[in-house]
Amino acid sequence: MSRYGTEQRGRPNSPDYRLYFKNADGKYISPFHDIPLFAGSKEDKEIPAKRSKTTGSEIDLTDRHVLFNMVVEVPRWTNAKMEIATEEPLNPIKQDTKKGKPRYVANIFPHKGYIWNYGALPQTWEDPNHKDNITGCCGDNDPLDVCEIGSKVRSSGEIVQVKVLGVLALLDEGETDWKIIAIGVDDPEAQKIHDIDDVRKHKPGYLEATIDWFRCYKVPDGKPENHFAFNGEFKDKNFAVEIIKSTHEYWKALLHKKTDGGTVKCTNVLVSGSPFCCSEEEARSIVQSVRTIVTLSHPFLKAPAVFSVSPVARSYHPVLKLID
Repeated sequence: MSRYGTEQRGRPNSPDYRLYFKNADGKYISPFHDIPLFAGSKEDKEIPAKRSKTTGSEIDLTDRHVLFNMVVEVPRWTNAKMEIATEEPLNPIKQDTKKGKPRYVANIFPHKGYIWNYGALPQTWEDPNHKDNITGCCGDNDPLDVCEIGSKVRSSGEIVQVKVLGVLALLDEGETDWKIIAIGVDDPEAQKIHDIDDVRKHKPGYLEATIDWFRCYKVPDGKPENHFAFNGEFKDKNFAVEIIKSTHEYWKALLHKKTDGGTVKCTNVLVSGSPFCCSEEEARSIVQSVRTIVTLSHPFLKAPAVFSVSPVARSYHPVLKLID
């Protein structure tokens, strides 16, 4: 059973929708800052110590038995662009908006919505003040993105323990936007997939579809195709873990006020020594100040009548949206 729960505020498919997180003690927490990166850590700890307390041997973070926590934002095959609200206290999950309206990704033939369970690694941060030596671009000011490629369809707000398999370096509008490839340890396919080469062997075509999706998903919004570092080559697990470790260090600097986080909200409940740590009562007050749960039914669904044309030969399908 998960150690975490969620509480919905506002109406789904609307700009006021928020999904807040609670731990096993019923305390409101931040999924960005209070859920540990390493799945074996206590909530107030960070990445595991370099040496095991029981054996004294060094812990290898690339070992197949070492797991990381993933916060699911978008379930597979859905279109609503859900994301951790990095600029709000306690960082609930919300639906991204454009001009005050909820955003949805288009269906890009032959894909339907997001083609994996999409989310983030907690306690990581792609620092916009740091130019990556590999990509030559600064970070995108968000936690690391994760594509969970298992066969299960997850739920928004679910915390999944994942094995890291590899990473893709997306260059999104001049920013570095790493995409961690992972699989849930509880997935039926997890026992045979341990690295990026195993994905090619057991899920042929999936990595190519991932490149295809990330290259073109913004084209229906009138934006150009995205580009990739390494000519779109996926890097292996060892490389991915190094990216995770470095972004975890950037996050630690952020939470201890050693770098400028700009508009990022660092409010947390469990990070020891952080000047942004708040009390349980303060966290509850933050959530209670937000609009409460509403259970109204919508009269109808309608699809937008606008189609976008890509520079390449593709078909884009409208996504159903709720009428306000």
